[in-house]
Amino acid sequence: MPPSPAVPGLVPVAHVHVLLDPPLEVGRTPFGREREIPIVGGRVSGPGRDGEGLHGAVLRGGADRQRVLDDGTAVIDTRYSVALDSGHLLQLATSGYRTGPPAVLDALLAGDAVDPAAYYFRVVVDARTADPDRAWLNTAVLVASAVRTPGAVAYDAYLLT
Repeated sequence: MPPSPAVPGLVPVAHVHVLLDPPLEVGRTPFGREREIPIVGGRVSGPGRDGEGLHGAVLRGGADRQRVLDDGTAVIDTRYSVALDSGHLLQLATSGYRTGPPAVLDALLAGDAVDPAAYYFRVVVDARTADPDRAWLNTAVLVASAVRTPGAVAYDAYLLT
């Protein structure tokens, strides 16, 4: 019998707070309701993997190119950059889902404040950097639990060990 694989764990890496402009409604396509939500700023702060720190400013210019399915589920697809306090850039991309009861999803789409326990919002975070002290991010599997608030998204990112 082959050996059993290791049971993964979660190590807190960073809290990410992303500021958003109002959504640009592309409209209904054959793939769902398409929206583009401009990213205009924010902050990343956390311990990193080994306490080396992961801190920086979210730069204007990214976006969440979101598809909303008929049941109200939002398919998340973001791309944006962070100017790390180390002087290097960090590129982040997230993909995942925000789903829940129809009334809750309608309230989120309207930009209302909603209790994060009322819906499911999880993403996988892909990170790329040339920062030699944070090169581990280039091959890390990061997962996050997120919350949508009026004008922002925040998530806590964890290294899957």
